[in-house]
Amino acid sequence: MALRFEVLGRFNRARAAQLTLPHFACQTPLFMPVGTQGTIKGLTTDQLEEIGCQIILGNTYHLALRPTSELIDELGGLHKFMNWPRALLTDSGGFQMVSLLHLADITEKGVTFQNRIGADIIMALDDVVRTTITGPRIEEAMYRTLRWVDRCIAAHKRPHEQNLFGIVQGGLDPVLRYAIGGLAGGEDKDSFWRVVAQCTAALPEDKPRYVMGVGYPLDIVVCSALGADMYDCVYPTRTARFGTALVPEGVLKLKHNAMVNDTRPIDPTCACMVCKNYTRAYIHCLVTKDAMGSQLLSYHNLYYMLQFPKGDVPEWVCNAMDVAGIDISSCCSS
Repeated sequence: MALRFEVLGRFNRARAAQLTLPHFACQTPLFMPVGTQGTIKGLTTDQLEEIGCQIILGNTYHLALRPTSELIDELGGLHKFMNWPRALLTDSGGFQMVSLLHLADITEKGVTFQNRIGADIIMALDDVVRTTITGPRIEEAMYRTLRWVDRCIAAHKRPHEQNLFGIVQGGLDPVLRYAIGGLAGGEDKDSFWRVVAQCTAALPEDKPRYVMGVGYPLDIVVCSALGADMYDCVYPTRTARFGTALVPEGVLKLKHNAMVNDTRPIDPTCACMVCKNYTRAYIHCLVTKDAMGSQLLSYHNLYYMLQFPKGDVPEWVCNAMDVAGIDISSCCSS
C-alpha cells in the first residue's frame, strides 16, 4: 500500500494519527515546510531532519520550470535529487494559477499532470479562486476541479508508489463546501474556522485531512482541534527572511533597535539550537547585514512550528474551540 492512516488517539474532534507513506511514517498533526524548488532556503536536509521535519512540500509548477520534471526523473526522482530520505508532497499548481493569473488563461484543458517528480503525495490540479470572490465563479471553480480530479485519476501512473490527494473548491459557501482547499486567501478568521469545521465534520474518518496553505500558528492549533491533520505554508521561513521570529507571544522583530543590547535568546522556553547558542543582540547584527541571520531565524521558526505552536487566544479561537468541544474559557477574555 502507498498509504496507511491510523488514528491513534482523539479528544472530541481533535485526533493524533500515524500516516505511513512510502518514505516515512509521519505523526499527525503535522506542519510541512515549503521547499519551492526542492530546498528550504538556508537550511540543509540534515538540519530539517534534526528539527523533526517529516514531509517537505515541493512546488510542482516551479519544479517543472526549473530544473524540469524530466531532469528530476532522469536523476532518480526528487528524493534523490535533493538528498531527502523522508516524505515529500508536491502541490497541485492551482495556487500559481491565482498568483500568476495575469499570465494564465484557465480553460478546461488545464495543465499536464506530472508523475515524474516522484513525491509520496501528489495533489490533484484544482481551479483556485480567492475566498473574497463571490458569485458564479466560485461554483464554476468547484465543478471544474471535480472534473479535473477524474482526469488526474486517469493519468495517475504510479498508484502503488504515490498517493493522489483530491481537492475541492467552494469558497466560503457552505452549500458548495466539502473539502479544504482554497482557504487562507484573505477571508476573515470567523469564516475561515467555520469552513474548516464544516469540512472536517463531512470528510472521511479514515483519511488524512489537509488544510492547504495554512501556516499561522494559531490557525494550525484551531484546525487541529477541529479535526484536521496536515498543513503547509511559506510563512515561517519567509517571515524569517524579514528578520522576524515566531514566539509564544506572537512575533519578535529582530531588526528593531531594542535588540541591540539584548542578551536573551529569541525564546527562553525554546530548546532549538539557535535559542541555546545565540542572543537576540547577535542575531540583530546579522539580520541587517548577513544571510546567516535569516538562516538562524528560519531554523528557529521551523522548529517552533514543528513542536506545535502555542500563544495568546483571540475571540475567534475561543469560538472555534467551543465548536471543537474544548473548554479554554479561562484563556479567553470576557
